[in-house]
Amino acid sequence: MHPPGADVVVVRHGEIGTKSEHVSAKMERRLRENLAAVLDDRGVDAEFEQRRFRLRLHTDDPEGATAAAADTFGVVSASPALRVDPTLDAVREGLAAAAREGYDGGSFAVSARRAGEQSAHPFSSTDIEREGGSAVWDAAAEAGVEPEVDLDDPDTELFVDCREDDALVFLEKRAGPGGLPLGTQDPVVALMSGGIDSPVAAWELMKRGAPVIPLYVDLGEYGGVDHQARALSTTEALARYAPDRDMRLRIAPGGDAVAEIAEVVDVGRMLVLRRFMLRVAAAVADEYDAVGIVTGEAVGQKSSQTTANLAVTGAAVDLPVHRPLLTVDKTEITAQADEIGTFHESTIPTGCDRLAPDYPETRGRLGAIEEREPEGIGERARAVADRVSAVGEVAEGPAEGETA
Repeated sequence: MHPPGADVVVVRHGEIGTKSEHVSAKMERRLRENLAAVLDDRGVDAEFEQRRFRLRLHTDDPEGATAAAADTFGVVSASPALRVDPTLDAVREGLAAAAREGYDGGSFAVSARRAGEQSAHPFSSTDIEREGGSAVWDAAAEAGVEPEVDLDDPDTELFVDCREDDALVFLEKRAGPGGLPLGTQDPVVALMSGGIDSPVAAWELMKRGAPVIPLYVDLGEYGGVDHQARALSTTEALARYAPDRDMRLRIAPGGDAVAEIAEVVDVGRMLVLRRFMLRVAAAVADEYDAVGIVTGEAVGQKSSQTTANLAVTGAAVDLPVHRPLLTVDKTEITAQADEIGTFHESTIPTGCDRLAPDYPETRGRLGAIEEREPEGIGERARAVADRVSAVGEVAEGPAEGETA
C-alpha cells in the first residue's frame, strides 16, 4: 500500500552496514546489481539513488519495485513512499493524503524520524508526530471515519522519514529476506529432492549470499513419474530470486547405481544411498568450484537423519555439508516453503519411499556401512557426475564463484 503520488521506494539493508567500509561498499554494489536484475526480469523501470545504509528507487511503478526489492537477498525492508518538501506543512499534506488512501478506521499512530543537522529543520521528530497525527485525524474525520490514536499498538501506522533535502511519507515497511546479497559468498551444490525441505535449505544458503548449483540425482526406476518434475519445478521457483544466475537444474543419471544399491544392500540401504548422493554432489562441486553441499536434512525427521546417521552420511565427503534446517520443525519448514513459493510443487508423494527397507537403520556405524557399500561406489559416483546435464536456459550474469 502506498500514498497517492508515490514515486520512490526506500530499500533498507541491515548486515551490510556492520561490515568494514571496504566490504560494505562492495556488498552494496552487489545488492544494486542483484536488485537491478530482479527489476529487469519483472519489467519494472527504476533509477537508483545510493544513500547511506539504504537505496532509493525512483519509479513510476512503486508497487512492482517494492515487490522486487522484497524478494532480493540482503534487503531488510522496502517502502513505497511519497516524496515531499522537508517542512511541517508539506509533511502534513502528505500524511493527510496517505490517510485518505490507507486509513479507514481503527487506531492509528504517526511514527517520525528526523535526520541531518539540527539547524536543517526548525522542528523535532516529536513535532512531526504531533502535527502529522493532527493532519491524519482531520483527514479521517472529514471522510466520515471515527479516528482513534494508539501509540503503542496501532491498527494503522503512518511513517515519516525527514531528511535535510526532502521528507518521505509511507504506509508500510514490507519485509525482505534480509541476509547478505547473493554472490558475496562462494557457491555450493544444493541437492534437490523435489520435496518440501531441500528448496527451503537452498533458499537459506542463498539468503546468506551463496549462489547454489541445483543438483537432482535421478533415481531411475525408483524415482517415480513426478519425482524429477518436482525437482525442476521447485528449482524454477527458486530461480526467480536470482534471474541473472545460472539456476538450471543439473540432473545426474544415477539410476543404475541406485538399482545396484537397492539390490545388494538391505541394512543401512538409505545411508548407503545418501552417501552415494553426497559423493555425486562433491564431484559436481569440484566441476563448478563450489565449496560445499547443502541439504534439507533435519535431525530426526527421517530414519536416515538421526544424529548417528547424519555423522555416517556426512563422512562420505570431505566438503562441508550445510544443513540449515537441522533443528527446524517440519511445520516451520512447510510454512517457509509456502512463503517463498516452493510448497505447491513439492507435495506429491515421491518414489523414494520404495527404496526404504522394512527395518531402517537408525544408529548406523561408519565402519559397518562402509563394508556394505558396493565395491567401487566412489568411482561410480564420479562417473555419474561426469554425465550431468542441465535443464533450461542459461541466465546471463556473474560467473559462478565470483564474490563481492
